[in-house]
Amino acid sequence: MYIIAGLGNPERRYFNTRHNIGYEVIDALSDEYRIDMNIDKHKAICGRGVIEGEKVLLMKPLTYMNLSGQAIVSALSYYKEEPSDSLLVLCDDVNLPPGMIRIRERGSAGGHNGLKNIIALTGSEDFKRIRVGVGEKPPRYDLVDWVLGHYSDGDRKLMDEAIGDCVKATALIVAGDISKAMNLYNKKKDSSSLRSSE
Repeated sequence: MYIIAGLGNPERRYFNTRHNIGYEVIDALSDEYRIDMNIDKHKAICGRGVIEGEKVLLMKPLTYMNLSGQAIVSALSYYKEEPSDSLLVLCDDVNLPPGMIRIRERGSAGGHNGLKNIIALTGSEDFKRIRVGVGEKPPRYDLVDWVLGHYSDGDRKLMDEAIGDCVKATALIVAGDISKAMNLYNKKKDSSSLRSSE
């Protein structure tokens, strides 16, 4: 079973913020593949279904971002799966321009506290991830305020496109073709025409 975890924070005030893009991708996968998110288990809201002929568990951890690993370790243990084989994590990245996605088979946390906790609790950096660019923090912003803030109209359009790309990339990864996903979607987008000032 593939465990696909979108990272975010559960309270309504965090919805549609930069840090919650992982939740948004899970919602899009749920819609695309008609997977009901109706299971409250593993400290997460979950849905079981099938993507590209493979059984999947979609997860939105309820532990808040910095403790995301608690939910993921619970699911991995329950299904007796290894991170390297069966885990895909979806999260935001302030080091990428809005709407750009970066797919990796493994890697460090890169300063992301959710990934840092997953790595700490699983004991492994060897799991697949799709990082979605939300843009670099402007000089006048605190980082926490930036990632918990909302998008400009231009960036919102870019994020909606990125969510669609993430759904397609996830299907390829689950089907066993991460190389194709990386070749198709690890490319820079020109965001200048859509971005508006914050």
